[in-house]
Amino acid sequence: MSSCSSSQTPATRSFVSACSPALSSALSQTLSMLDSAAEHMMVHKDFQATLDACEKGLQSLASMDPEDNRCVELKAGFCILGIQALAELNRWHGVLSWVLQQYEQVENMPAKIMQMCILLYSKVGEPTVMQEAARVWLHCSSNCSAAGFRTVAELYLLHVLVPLGHAEEARELIAGEVGGAAFTEDQRQMALDVVEEKERQNEETPPDSRIRPDSEITAHPVSAPGFVIHKVEAALRFLYRKVLTGSGSFPLHRVFLAALLLYMIFFRMDPALPSSFLWISKLLQLLRQMWRAMFAPYYQALTDSKGL
Repeated sequence: MSSCSSSQTPATRSFVSACSPALSSALSQTLSMLDSAAEHMMVHKDFQATLDACEKGLQSLASMDPEDNRCVELKAGFCILGIQALAELNRWHGVLSWVLQQYEQVENMPAKIMQMCILLYSKVGEPTVMQEAARVWLHCSSNCSAAGFRTVAELYLLHVLVPLGHAEEARELIAGEVGGAAFTEDQRQMALDVVEEKERQNEETPPDSRIRPDSEITAHPVSAPGFVIHKVEAALRFLYRKVLTGSGSFPLHRVFLAALLLYMIFFRMDPALPSSFLWISKLLQLLRQMWRAMFAPYYQALTDSKGL
């Protein structure tokens, strides 16, 4: 093990330190392949070489004990790098089929691989590709106890069901009727708010404008907003209602809450992303309304007093 540790990436060194007992000769060679694939990806940006190294490493793992946890982790590592390489090579269409070649069945895919696939196909505007695969994975009883089950369920809800408008299935998932309980009580209400908001948007949007040509989807990939964005928007609306209905002097905690929300928007979300423009525009509109609601009466009273 010490003979190959000097050139290993941090991720590979972490894997080596977690492996006990010592790696066999075959596993050591496979680990070196993973290290080489990671180097091609992160250092040389040679994505085809990365993919070739991943496929070679996966072939070497096929002859080893599939129940060995070290082999399981190595396989997941090769698949993660392979997915990234295929995406960089603009061959994302074949990612799901490539992963299924390695795991044979959707139910056998690790949670982190399923998460990557959902995010990838959502990013390129093709969430439908993952709809059936994610549904099958979540319905598998053996996956309910997986560490990443809840994250897969959240991504499936936000990046597949909500964008596609499958409100009924979304409610079943939130209620825990699919697989197992994927959401806490607090998350359930938040997720239901997201689904209802999407339904309102669909009702307000003309049917013809909901369908865009494939070329437009390719040119402008769609990415569903995450829980944080919905929480911020909901908090802004709540703050605005409180300002309108509040009485008496303006309390200091409202100023603090507004400052906190601004920090979350402008420091925790990249405003350079195209997906952020709509939310920043909404934020500015809400802030203008809040400003008028809070300070217009004082400004008017000051103007009247000067006129007298």
